[in-house]
Amino acid sequence: MLKISTRLDTLEESVTLAITAKAKALKAGGRDILGLGAGEPDFDTPENIKEAAIEAIRKGYTKYTPVGGIVELKDAIIEKFKRDNGLHYDRADVIVSCGGKHSIYNLFQALLNPGDEVIIPGPYWVSYPAIVTLSGGTPVIVSTTVATGFKMTPEAFATAITPQTKAVIINSPSNPTGAAYTKAELAALAALALKNGLLIITDDIYEKLVYDGFEFTSIASISDEIMCSSVVLNGVSKAYSMTGWRIGYAAGPRELISAMTKIQSQSTSNPASISQWAAVEALNGPQDSISSMTKEFVKRRDIMVDGLNAIEGVKCPVPSGAFYVFPDVSGLYGRNGITGSVSLSAYLLDTAGVAVVPGSAFGDDNSLRLSYATSLDTIVDAIERIAKAVK
Repeated sequence: MLKISTRLDTLEESVTLAITAKAKALKAGGRDILGLGAGEPDFDTPENIKEAAIEAIRKGYTKYTPVGGIVELKDAIIEKFKRDNGLHYDRADVIVSCGGKHSIYNLFQALLNPGDEVIIPGPYWVSYPAIVTLSGGTPVIVSTTVATGFKMTPEAFATAITPQTKAVIINSPSNPTGAAYTKAELAALAALALKNGLLIITDDIYEKLVYDGFEFTSIASISDEIMCSSVVLNGVSKAYSMTGWRIGYAAGPRELISAMTKIQSQSTSNPASISQWAAVEALNGPQDSISSMTKEFVKRRDIMVDGLNAIEGVKCPVPSGAFYVFPDVSGLYGRNGITGSVSLSAYLLDTAGVAVVPGSAFGDDNSLRLSYATSLDTIVDAIERIAKAVK
């Protein structure tokens, strides 16, 4: 009898991907389903990026590339860090991988030994704890609340640090809450990390999607000392609506980047060659599509937040970035057999035809995650359906 590895005993399928797949299957079967679960912009990839990919095909750039990425893309990433974040790297400090999730997986595979702890503020992106566990580490969740803006305080951070702590993850703006840290807040967390010899892992994938005049700061840019103790994770998926192109990248201590490249050489090898050339154009080319997208996201966010707050039993804070809202829906529990975020999500899908993601997947069973990376018409219709279903 075939026995599956025990490392999968506690591993669950990504809930966000599972919800999206179920919604698509129901829709294909004829159900009228509105999807608010997907973590990807609904906008098309800009034309200049698509044309760059087509040109790369015509030029025959269809062979293997260096494992860690073509030099043209590494140079574009280095210039992006310099231009946008005031960070300075060499090619050996950068690796290109098959999406942001792949970068994170390579990082923890290269970094962690059994028993090493990684501090993760919660609510958290669903894959952080899973990848840490798969890599032999122990995720340590520091819960945050609406009262703290869904941001980890220095006091909570300090309490969670033990002799086994090796790293801390900062995701700003955040998936799932949309919370974003100010420069002063990041500086306070960075000081604690440096004091305790911790690696700072900053996931900046949503850096371009900030609203209401909020100024994004990468924690690695606060000082040279912090930069040397940080790994910066990013990619082209969110800002350029390139989720399916699968290009993520990381920059940090050369020894760690080298180890990540070694792991990648024995797993996926290089990212897709054509996607790399498309990413070169994304980073080096016109950036006006980003401002157009963020303006539209603000409209959608405001309509979704106002609509949810009009529902009795729902409290929805206004996110500073990304394209998610994370309302507290615990006031709806106890109705129609609803006992938590999972049963509420199932109820909304079955009764209202609206797909959302339960907050328990992100470490907060009092909430749901709804994505406004969809059309205004869909958002308005979905909120009306939700209000009717829970009334």
